[in-house]
Amino acid sequence: MEFLPPELEDYLNKHATPVSDLLKRLQKETFQKTTQPQMLSGAYQGRMLSLISKMVRPKTILEIGTFTGYATLCLAEGLAKNGKIITIDRNEELMYLPKKYFAESEFAEQIEVRTGNALDILGKIENETFDLVFIDADKLNYINYYEKIFDKMNPGGVILADNVLWYGKVLEEPKPNDKDTIVLKGFNDWVTKDERVEAIILPIRDGISLIRKL
Repeated sequence: MEFLPPELEDYLNKHATPVSDLLKRLQKETFQKTTQPQMLSGAYQGRMLSLISKMVRPKTILEIGTFTGYATLCLAEGLAKNGKIITIDRNEELMYLPKKYFAESEFAEQIEVRTGNALDILGKIENETFDLVFIDADKLNYINYYEKIFDKMNPGGVILADNVLWYGKVLEEPKPNDKDTIVLKGFNDWVTKDERVEAIILPIRDGISLIRKL
């Protein structure tokens, strides 16, 4: 679902800070070699992720859902000196692609890739706390991810959750078998009622929830 007219989307893209050649090459290869390239964050959303990260200046970032690593690299742009980002994905077959671009980037030593079930991996993280978290994985586990990482968030930490408007389907009455829409509507309600945070949904692309831990 397009929330803005194409002409306005084009205008916004033209008036955002240009992306690096590395990110341009990564985007191109994602469209060439993956079956769902629309999962890529893309230039406009990527610049927003970068700016938020630069404002937070996180020492530690957690990303749940790597895909081809575009958002990972954008988030890494705001890392504090000697900071690191842990990115988790279960698709081992595709991991060659983000690793290739991570190795080429200036953040090669700051990106830690973990593959497997995210809930299992999160359950084993005991001595890490996070300043910034980006959730962009399977929608059915959004609330589970949120609760799993919440106590690992530092006060004032920021959680970003992608796809929370789900093609505008959150405005509809979902069918019983439309589990993703049902879960995402529940996630949005969950966050709104959570007195531990303050939050807003940004209508960028498919919707991003911006959540700050009090």
